[in-house]
Amino acid sequence: MSSYRSTELRRRATTIGLATLLAAGTAAPTALAAPAPTHADHPSTRLGDVRVLAHFDRAAGQAAESIALDPGGGAVIGMIPARQVVRVAQGGAVQVLATMPLPPGGGGTTPVVGIPVVTGVARSDSGAVYFLYSAGQGGLTGIWQIRRSGEPRLVVPLPADTMPNALVIDGERDRFLVTDSTGGRIWQAPLRGGEASVWSADPALAPSGFFGANGLKVHDGAVWASNSDHGTIVRIPVTKGGGSGRAEVRATRLEGIDDFDFTGRSTEILAAINQTSKLVRVGADGAQETLLDAEDGMQGTTAVAVRGNRAYVTNGANLAGNDPNLMLAELQRR
Repeated sequence: MSSYRSTELRRRATTIGLATLLAAGTAAPTALAAPAPTHADHPSTRLGDVRVLAHFDRAAGQAAESIALDPGGGAVIGMIPARQVVRVAQGGAVQVLATMPLPPGGGGTTPVVGIPVVTGVARSDSGAVYFLYSAGQGGLTGIWQIRRSGEPRLVVPLPADTMPNALVIDGERDRFLVTDSTGGRIWQAPLRGGEASVWSADPALAPSGFFGANGLKVHDGAVWASNSDHGTIVRIPVTKGGGSGRAEVRATRLEGIDDFDFTGRSTEILAAINQTSKLVRVGADGAQETLLDAEDGMQGTTAVAVRGNRAYVTNGANLAGNDPNLMLAELQRR
C-alpha cells in the first residue's frame, strides 16, 4: 500500500493476521501434546454453501483482521492497516463505524510492524462494540469502545510496547482478555474499564521471532490461545479464583495460524491459517483436515467465528490475491 515505506515493511505489516512472517525455526512446546494426524476417522464437521458476504477496499487498507458477530446475522470487523472498525449487515452492506487517527509521528514505533493498526474486536451482550488499537504510544494503545455518538474512547490503556491482537469478553468474570503477540502474554482488565494486568505469561505464549500469542477464546473452563510462531493452540485452565494454570499444548503443526473458533462439537476447532490461506478443521483428537483453501477463495485467511450452523471467515488478502472479504459457510455436522 502507498503508506508503507518499503516492500519489506509492506510484507511485514500486511501479514498481521498477525502471524505470517514466521521464524525459520520454532522452539519446543512447553507441554506435551499428542501427535496430530492429518486425517480424521471420527465424526467431523464439513462446510457447505460457501459464499462471499461482503468485499472490502484493499486500496484503502481494508485488510480484514477480526470478527465479532451481531445477533441479527451481521458482523463487526477490524481492519488493518486502515485503522478502522466496520459493520457488515446481514445483506452484505458495509458501514464504517470508526477510523482511528494516526498518532503523532505516524506510529512508526508500533512493535514489529511499524505502523498503527486496529486488530481485535468484541461485542458485549449489551451491544457495546470494543476494539484494539496498537499505535506504539501510551494513551493510544489499548482497548477502545465505540460510543453511541460514533466517537471512540479509550477504556483500558495498555503499555506502548505491547501488540494487542485478539480481544474477548469473559462474561462470567466481567473482564476483557487480550493477547499480546510480541510480549507473549495474555492481559486482563475489568469490563467496566481501568487498569490492565498480566493474566498469563506462560512460555507457551512466547514468540520465537515474530508473533506468539494471537487468537483467543474462552471455552470449556479454560482460555485457549494460538501461537503463530510455534503453530500451536494451547489451553490454559482457569483457576477457581479466575487466575491462570499451566498451559497445555492441544494442537501442533499449524504454522501461520491466526484466529480460531470452536464448532460446538466438544473441542473441535476451525483454524484460520493466514500464511497458506486455509481454513483447517482440528478434531478433539488433534486430527487435522483442510476444509477451505485458495481454490475456495481463501486469500490470507485471518479469522473465523462460529454461531449455530454458520461459520464466518475473513480474508485479509495480505499474502495472496487482492480481494479482502467476509465469507459465510454452513456447518454440516456428520
